[in-house]
Amino acid sequence: MGKFKRCAADLLLFLVLVAADRYTKIWAVATLKDNASIPLIKNVLELYYLPNGNTGAAFGILSGHRLLFLIIAVAVVTVIAYLVINMPRPKKYKVVEILLVFIAAGGVGNMIDRIIQNYVIDFIYISCINFPVFNVADMYVSVCTVILAIILLFKFKEEDYSVFDDAFAAPLKNRFERKKK
Repeated sequence: MGKFKRCAADLLLFLVLVAADRYTKIWAVATLKDNASIPLIKNVLELYYLPNGNTGAAFGILSGHRLLFLIIAVAVVTVIAYLVINMPRPKKYKVVEILLVFIAAGGVGNMIDRIIQNYVIDFIYISCINFPVFNVADMYVSVCTVILAIILLFKFKEEDYSVFDDAFAAPLKNRFERKKK
């Protein structure tokens, strides 16, 4: 698959993931806001609209620092986009590419909430362990980051990491080489 087709496929996946996150949040507001929670698995998992949303990061950390979260989200998504566009083509890196797309979609999903509402809409609650309420975008980010860490730590060998150096350095290297000529 050529670079353009691969990037188009990644972009399509990204847009579908962001749309799915947006849809679930719109549904949560319409269905759950000002209503009782909906148990999915009794005493384990329920859909519960978090009143006033989440103005912080994970677990409400740094609550009220909207601009900081927006800047971080833009920076992370920019780095991920750059990496995905310049990612090497071997099949062994495809799973990394897909995980990065999921992480970027999660970041953008929550960034959209922060821009529109000034808070993130959370509505999934694991009641058996009193886990903080979260959303689909949070799942993209947290689950895919853990999987990515496991893959990078246990599947890849040391020589595999040089490919990521190349992904970052190659476009810059080409730009500097053109300027020298």
